[in-house]
Amino acid sequence: MGAQKSIHAGKAKIDVNVDFTHKLCAASMLPSLRSTGSPLSLIIGSLGIKHPNLFGGSEKLDVSWDKGLSDSNVIIAYRRPRPEWLSQKCFVIQHSFSPEIGVHGTPIDNFSRSGSGDVNLSRISVGLNRSEPATSDWSSTTSIKFEHVRIVNDDGRSITRDIDGFPLTRSGNPHDNMVVLKQESQYAKASDHSFYRFRMQIEQGIPILSKWLIFNKFKFIATKGVKLGPAFLLASLTGGSIVGDMAPYQAFAIGGLGSVRGYGEGAVGSGRSCLVANSELTFPLNKMLDGSFFLDCGTDLRSGRLVPGNPAMRQGKPGSGVGLGYGLRFKSPIGHFMFNYAINDFQQRTVHFGISNLI
Repeated sequence: MGAQKSIHAGKAKIDVNVDFTHKLCAASMLPSLRSTGSPLSLIIGSLGIKHPNLFGGSEKLDVSWDKGLSDSNVIIAYRRPRPEWLSQKCFVIQHSFSPEIGVHGTPIDNFSRSGSGDVNLSRISVGLNRSEPATSDWSSTTSIKFEHVRIVNDDGRSITRDIDGFPLTRSGNPHDNMVVLKQESQYAKASDHSFYRFRMQIEQGIPILSKWLIFNKFKFIATKGVKLGPAFLLASLTGGSIVGDMAPYQAFAIGGLGSVRGYGEGAVGSGRSCLVANSELTFPLNKMLDGSFFLDCGTDLRSGRLVPGNPAMRQGKPGSGVGLGYGLRFKSPIGHFMFNYAINDFQQRTVHFGISNLI
């Protein structure tokens, strides 16, 4: 159910890529978080359009659209050609819509899943990205953007408070506005038997108007991979903190895939700070099948009470948690299939499926 189409427009070529396959297969294994009222809401997939020569001077226009059962993301990016030794600039417009489960979702089944809290984020941003020329090991990107965040319920109506009556935004209005200056740097080094990567992000909210958010948010991810004979050990440490003005939706959510497996999304906790450690040992079982053992742990460093409204405490989240389990990775000619079985501190077992790179 994938398709690729190239359309020639004068000297330029427009590439259209549509791929609904892997997301449809994944969605068939997991129920929707909400009821769907129209056939369009059941469509899951992605669309990409690339124009390599928009105005005849090698200007590039990229348009991408990703849609899930309850989320969507549209990105429009425009780039002008520049020599490789100069910084590359990109003008970006983005609109996204997603359920805010990590902070306002309700943990269920001994924290193994998170239900909808009837809170959704609709974000519109306009900004400029500047990527510096990469050195042998370092790369960096600086961006500045205006962001408008609106809070809506599952029916699409603007709301200002959660089910317990606590504010959902910093301004007290149905929306927050902010100008964010972001610096992202990455160091990566690899050899035949190992690799190391360190990524750091710093975001600064600039209060151009009095009600706009002013904050400083810091996050880092350190990853180390080592080959141990036929097996491969991967370990990572993620941490971050935010100071200044903040809305509840800006809190660090801990739990779920990519965080602490065995827990639902954000079911461990949500705080102004976080620290998450992951380790996974992967080993081949045959040419097409890999096995793995993993151990994850995370904590909000007792900062959940510092989030406005303290949603983590009201939902009874523990603030720290450990998950362990095993997984299988099946590599086939049509794509990769993933299966994870995990157990958390509360002896609750969870199973995750994943499908990617289907043709």
